Amino acid sequence: MIIDDLRRLLGERLSTANAVRDHHSHGESWHASVAPDAVVFPETTAEVSAIVAACAGARVPVIAFGMGSSLEGHVNAIHGGISIDLTRMHRVLRVSPEDLDVTVEAGLTHRKLNDHLKNTGLIFPVDPGADATIGGMTATRASGTTAVRYGTMRENVLGLTVVLGDGRIIHTGGRARKSSAGYDLTRLFVGSEGTLGVITEVTLRLFGRPEAVSSAACPFQSMAGATATVITTIQLGIPVARIEIIDEQQLDIVNKYSKTNYPLAPTLFFEFHGISTASVDEQARAVQEIAAENGALAFQWATTPEERAALWEARHNVLYATIASRPGAKPWTTDVCVPISRLSECVLETQDDLRRSNLVAPMVGHAGDGNFHLIFMVNPDDAVEMQAVEAANTRLVERALKFGGTCTGEHGVGVGKLKYLRQEHGESLETMRAIKHALDPHNLMNPGKLIPE
Repeated sequence: MIIDDLRRLLGERLSTANAVRDHHSHGESWHASVAPDAVVFPETTAEVSAIVAACAGARVPVIAFGMGSSLEGHVNAIHGGISIDLTRMHRVLRVSPEDLDVTVEAGLTHRKLNDHLKNTGLIFPVDPGADATIGGMTATRASGTTAVRYGTMRENVLGLTVVLGDGRIIHTGGRARKSSAGYDLTRLFVGSEGTLGVITEVTLRLFGRPEAVSSAACPFQSMAGATATVITTIQLGIPVARIEIIDEQQLDIVNKYSKTNYPLAPTLFFEFHGISTASVDEQARAVQEIAAENGALAFQWATTPEERAALWEARHNVLYATIASRPGAKPWTTDVCVPISRLSECVLETQDDLRRSNLVAPMVGHAGDGNFHLIFMVNPDDAVEMQAVEAANTRLVERALKFGGTCTGEHGVGVGKLKYLRQEHGESLETMRAIKHALDPHNLMNPGKLIPE
């Protein structure tokens, strides 16, 4: 039996306890929890290889698990199997300040990585909000608040160590900043959601820590004015580090949860990075002028590090604030992404749709990327409510696709967005399916996710 085989390999680092299995049965979404048959806690790539090889021989599914912060059911063991918890693989293996890169194990979180880098003058800027693991962020092609300036995991992963579905270990990419040698396998695994292999090590691009930083909150008379400010700022090439957009409903929830007092109006949160105070001030003045032309009500500066930290902590706590706003309910968190020129139309049409549907769904977004999120708080046992939210989510996706966008800008597909893949990708979905079959012919690697069965 596979569990007996793995117990001989790992000893007490295999658990079938109900509490442990339940913890690994879900992420932070409304999707029904499904527990794995057992959870294992490897400490090396070699152990992951042995685990996957044993599961392949027994035809048992494998689900990689990091912090469990995903939002589309990525880690739910919908076909049973073995959950591989990678959080004990959390070492920084190498830092090269001269080359601006680092290699880490997949179970390290991005905040722990930045703690490790504090004395180097470098940062890893990709920040999805939750303290996710680097492996999970790579597997879901995560981004977050700073992607408008620094890019997503797609741009910042240089190389990987991956355990394939039969237990083989491969290394992709490298530390050179460009290469013309062979297929770009690194990009294939970035965003593969554990369906092609288990990522165990990641080489990342680093950036210099900005010498000067400034943040501001800017409320507007209308959502149209806020989105117009975003579009103009991006089109003019002003190198803002973050542009976050929050609607009135979400700000009311944030104020109550984080004890803040932001005006209840469509609001942009900005952050500016530069090599000097003068360069940051120049960026900020340019954006302030654009905002004023579009109906900004104020430009409220967070001038001290403590004020900046409070501003972004309030932003990062949006999900937890919304969960607290309706005790006992589950968050149905969805996202789409559209070309920046269509952001205003998509947001305004979505808000109008929600009003006509009598649905409450606070909105927050990485506006500089054309990516925004809705958070419906739902009772999964209320069939009528679930049906109404599912219909609204489908209309949201269809709206985004109509504008040349995507069904998910950063949450990933998991099980929640499976049914939209054919509509978005058409015949290219068959190419994805062929790749999946080539690397995982028995459909054991996180089955039921990303590629519709």
